[in-house]
Amino acid sequence: MRVVIQRVDEANVKADEIITGRIGNGLMILLGIEESDTKDDADYLVKKIAALRIFDDNLGVMNLSIRDIRGEILLVSQFTLYANTKKGNRPSYIRAARPDKAIPLYEYMIKSLSEELGIEVKTGIFGAEMKVNLINNGPVTIIIDTKEILNTNAEN
Repeated sequence: MRVVIQRVDEANVKADEIITGRIGNGLMILLGIEESDTKDDADYLVKKIAALRIFDDNLGVMNLSIRDIRGEILLVSQFTLYANTKKGNRPSYIRAARPDKAIPLYEYMIKSLSEELGIEVKTGIFGAEMKVNLINNGPVTIIIDTKEILNTNAEN
């Protein structure tokens, strides 16, 4: 799994001009799922996202987590995070998981994050064309790829 995490003052996602998810202070997360992903990848990300210290403390140092600030999360599925642009100019999405694999993992990620943080995770609509609006605070943008992390841990 691959995520792009953005610290935001606010964010929302629309599908067919209807807002399906809206948050204030918190994290806007784009989630890419590939064919080889499992619940282990999601579990790793849930723990990492819950503990990621990217919010400022009273001294202006990034020392606080989403849990510490009681922030919100907007999670949007985005298969284009697995775009391969090595050949030509038209990206290939062959590594992106098909809906029969991706939807259950996406739903598992929503449920797990909600339970871990004790909040309702807001979402887009899987597979829909959406418009995402956000005000990135910082800007702070973090990219995590579980294959890079989990494969590194297996090698050590």
